Amino acid sequence: MKYYWLIFNTVIWTIVFGLSGIFASFFERDKGKILGVCARNWGKAILFFSGIKWSVTGLRNIKSNKTPYFFTSNHASALDIPLAFAGIPNWLVSVAKIELKSVLILGWVMSTGGHIFVDRKNREKAYKSLEDAKKSLKKSPRSVLLFPEGTRTENGNLLKIKTGGINMAIEMGIPIIPVACKGTFEMLKNNAKSVGDGVLELRIGEPIMIGNGKKVNKHEIAILIKEKIENLLNY
Repeated sequence: MKYYWLIFNTVIWTIVFGLSGIFASFFERDKGKILGVCARNWGKAILFFSGIKWSVTGLRNIKSNKTPYFFTSNHASALDIPLAFAGIPNWLVSVAKIELKSVLILGWVMSTGGHIFVDRKNREKAYKSLEDAKKSLKKSPRSVLLFPEGTRTENGNLLKIKTGGINMAIEMGIPIIPVACKGTFEMLKNNAKSVGDGVLELRIGEPIMIGNGKKVNKHEIAILIKEKIENLLNY
């Protein structure tokens, strides 16, 4: 029953905050910023009304909620998304699979909010999407939520970190902050139809500084990110 209540809350609050944010965005100067606020409250509302307790540690590692970062998180459950949006105070957009763009209301809201869609099945289109995203982020700086594993884990273990989105952060000189969603896998496993008990925790690590004028190897950064996320999950 708790699983279906979670689905119901996700649908309802997506409609409420999505449509409200789109309406309000007609009157704002920084297009998408209001939808960023709506996304943060969307995550909080889903967790609260679904009866899911959660907390955040490491907020001190975010020097300013106006500074753009790339937040790179493990992806263990569908709950990672509302948890990350609820806990990260920055104007945040996600890198999402292209299929979400065609989802009723959700795709419209995400497009208006400046989220980044990537066609993971087409390398050429994926590359173009990331190039377009760089131009958009330069024009309107905002933080990015990235799940660099590319898909959800089936067993709770961290998968290999892919370099596509990370390379965009490196090229733009934007600091990368490792993030760990703790407890989401145990509460809602992939393809599960039940929600477990427990408390979720968003653990925010120290920034990996990129824009220091030195040449950066994206594969070394990917390895470093994985190590830092694993440390956050296991401390």
